[in-house]
Amino acid sequence: FDATRRWGFKAFTVYNHMYMPLWFESPLADYWKLVNDVTLWDVGVERQVEIAGPDALRFTQLLTPRDLSNCAVGQCKYVLLCDENGGIVNDPLLLRVAEDRFWLSIADSDVLLWARGIALNAGLDVTISEPDVSPLAVQGPKADELAARVFGEGVRELRFFRFGHFDFQGHPLLVARSGWSKQGGFEIYLDRPELGLALWDALMAAGRDLEVGPGCPNLIERIEGGLLSYGNDMTRDNDPLEAGLARYCHLDRETGCLGLEALRRVAAEGPARLIRGLRLEME
Repeated sequence: FDATRRWGFKAFTVYNHMYMPLWFESPLADYWKLVNDVTLWDVGVERQVEIAGPDALRFTQLLTPRDLSNCAVGQCKYVLLCDENGGIVNDPLLLRVAEDRFWLSIADSDVLLWARGIALNAGLDVTISEPDVSPLAVQGPKADELAARVFGEGVRELRFFRFGHFDFQGHPLLVARSGWSKQGGFEIYLDRPELGLALWDALMAAGRDLEVGPGCPNLIERIEGGLLSYGNDMTRDNDPLEAGLARYCHLDRETGCLGLEALRRVAAEGPARLIRGLRLEME
């Protein structure tokens, strides 16, 4: 955050009770920087909700209609968290960081308190916490080259929605091939706050000839790419099927989850409304 202030963001919003930059030069200029070059995003607002313990998989599966039985350590999955009525509570990126430990990298809602409340009556052996982890996104067509210069050539081998640990100043950082844009790139999960400025400066220095610049989630690019924003395009008043996200719901499974019966009813009857994208042809 100190680095983004130094680079001069022009506006910010509040997201998960924290400040997040909205643009630097302008939304349009930031868009072209993202789609043509490479940008660094302070997305520390994407807080991590950690689910750990012997029953971590069973409890995490209770929160989402997506089947997690084939989720391996080192893998990410986009998941939907639903309430008892099938309403969307959040749509985080899930990371399986160990056999008995998951992170939910969340959108803008109080998942930590929600998950703790469910855990009180779940009868499962889990601990719910928020580790001090702040993601930094590297997004754009030149992201692979920039990441390789800082973390080594091995980072290029990461497959989509997979992560590994890569050295930075003697400390292993979790780096995932993911991010909230269609341009490709990585998210670096910084778990050592004292390395924040050094990490930002190292990436900026390594990418000077790549035209690297500061950035943030870009409204133009994400709408153009069809990425939904929780709290804007969908809320708890919407279920995954009407939001066009049925492919992330496995409703024929034997293990239950919150909202499963409600979602089955919607699937049987058909959603009352559907979100749709529009393509505007400009002359």
